[in-house]
Amino acid sequence: MKFDWHNPYPVSRAPLLARNVVATSQPLAAQAGLRMLIKGGNAIDAAIAAAAALTVVEPCSNGLGSDNFAIVWDGQRLHGLNSSGVAPSTWTPDYFRNKHGKIPLRGFDAVTVPGAVAGWVALSERFGALPFADLLEPAIELAEAGYAVGPVVADKWARAVPQLQDQPGFAQAFMPRGRAPRVGERFAFPDAGRTLRAIAATKGEAFYRGEVAQAIDAFAREHGAQLRASDLAAHQVQWVDTIHTGFAGHTVHELPPNGQGIAALMALGMLEQLDIGRFGPDSVESAHLQIEAIKLAFADTYRWVADERFMTEVRAADLLDPAYLRERARLIDPRRAIDPGAGHPPRGGTVYLNAADAQGRMVSFIQSNYLGFGSGVVVPGWGVSLQNRGHGFTLQDGHPNQVAPGKRPFHTIIPGFLSRDGQPVMAFGVMGANMQPQGHVQTLVRMLVHGQQPQAACDAPRWKWGQGLDVDFEPTMAPALREGLKALGHRFEPAADAYLDFGSGQFIARLSDDLQDGYAAASDSRRDGQAVGY
Repeated sequence: MKFDWHNPYPVSRAPLLARNVVATSQPLAAQAGLRMLIKGGNAIDAAIAAAAALTVVEPCSNGLGSDNFAIVWDGQRLHGLNSSGVAPSTWTPDYFRNKHGKIPLRGFDAVTVPGAVAGWVALSERFGALPFADLLEPAIELAEAGYAVGPVVADKWARAVPQLQDQPGFAQAFMPRGRAPRVGERFAFPDAGRTLRAIAATKGEAFYRGEVAQAIDAFAREHGAQLRASDLAAHQVQWVDTIHTGFAGHTVHELPPNGQGIAALMALGMLEQLDIGRFGPDSVESAHLQIEAIKLAFADTYRWVADERFMTEVRAADLLDPAYLRERARLIDPRRAIDPGAGHPPRGGTVYLNAADAQGRMVSFIQSNYLGFGSGVVVPGWGVSLQNRGHGFTLQDGHPNQVAPGKRPFHTIIPGFLSRDGQPVMAFGVMGANMQPQGHVQTLVRMLVHGQQPQAACDAPRWKWGQGLDVDFEPTMAPALREGLKALGHRFEPAADAYLDFGSGQFIARLSDDLQDGYAAASDSRRDGQAVGY
C-alpha cells in the first residue's frame, strides 16, 4: 500500500508506566535497549545498545564518528561522563585563517576527534552487566540486514542531501539510489556493520588504535585534513561531577563545560528568584520571564563558556553564584523584552535517550554528529560518519573558546538529571542545538512548577529564542499567547522545522520512592521516537 505519511491531526500520547524502561527518538533503537534489559542487562547496557543502534537507524542525527555525554545514577550516586573529542594537534587559529579565512561548517576541517565509541566502552566497563560485544548485536543486525526508514528521519535525510552530497564519502554511504531513502524503503549500511563488528571484537581499540583509525587517518590525508591516527589514539573520556542548581524544591543537574548545560541552570536560577509559579503554564507572563532568563543565560554562556581547562577568567561556579543570578534576574523587565549583553560575574542534527531499571539505575545519555549528518564526511568502507564539532570553536583572539590543539570545542549537547534530597527523580533531555537548554527550562517549569505529567510537558507547544528580540514559535502555540508576547516587544517568525528547531525530548521519572512502583516515561512526538518497557 502507498500512504501519505503526513499526519494532519494533533498527536496525543500517554506516558509509558513500567519498572524497566528505555526511551529514544527511534523505535528500533528503543527495542535494542529493551533487548538488553530482557537479556539480563541493566539500564547502562540498554543505553549503550540503543546509542549504537541509533548510529544506524537515525544517521541524520548521529553516527560512529559522533561525540557523547552521559549522567548515570548507579543506585548510590551520580556520575558524569564527557566523551567529546579534542581538536587535532595541528589546529591553530592561523591554520584556519590561512586556509579558509574561518572555521568551516562542513567538511574534514570541521572534524574533531570522535568520542562516542570510547564513551560506550567506558560506560560498559564501569557500570555494565553484559559483555560489551552483546550490546552491539542489535546495531550490527540493523546495519547488515537493513531496516525501513521512518517518516521523520526520511524527511531530515532528504533535506540534507543538497548540502552534503558532494562531501567525501557521503553519496556512497547515504544515497544508495542516488537520493535519500524514502519513507518505508529499506536501508542497509554494511560498512557500518563492519566497523561495529571491529569495535565489538576489540572493545573499541580498532577505532582508536587499529584498522579503523588508520582508515580515518588515510582518508583525512587524501583530502588535505589534519586529523591523524595519533589524535585518535590520544582520546580519553572524562569522568566529571555534575554542576547543579536548586529549582522548585528539586536539584537540577547538568554536566560542566565544555557543554551548554550551564545555560539551563542559570536560567532556572533566575526564574527561582521571580516566583514564576504565580502565572499559569501557558500564560504570557510565564513565557516572557522564561524567554528573558534564557537570553541572559545565553549571553553569558556564549561569552564565557569553553573547555573548562581554558575558562581561567570566569569559572562555572562564578556563573552559578546565587548572588550573581539575583543580579541578572533584576535585569528582567516584566513589561518589555530586552536585548541583553554578557554580564561580568565575580571572579572565582543530536539523539537523546534514557533508560532506567528495576534496581534503580538511571541513565541520561546524549549523542550527536551536530547539525544533522555533521561534517558530511563518511569514511568509505567503514561507514564512519564524522561530526563537525570543530565548527563550535571561534577564531576570536582572547576568547576562552578560541581554537587550539588538544582543546575541546564549545558543545551544544547536554544530558539532564533531576534529584530531590539526594535521591534520583528523573533522567531527561531535549535535543536540538541551542534549543536544548531552552527545552530543559520549558519542560521543567511545566513539570515542577505546574505538575504536568512528562508526556504532556513534552508535547506542549514550545518557543525558541534565536538572537536579540527574535523568538520562533510552534504553529500550535495559542494565538493569544503569541500576540501577548509580541505586545511586550518580542519579534516572532514561525518556524516549520519542528524536528530541530523546537527540540525533541525523552523523559523517565520515578513514580515514587518505592522502586516497585517503577517509572513514567515519555517520548517526544516531534520525532519517530518511542518509550518501551516491561
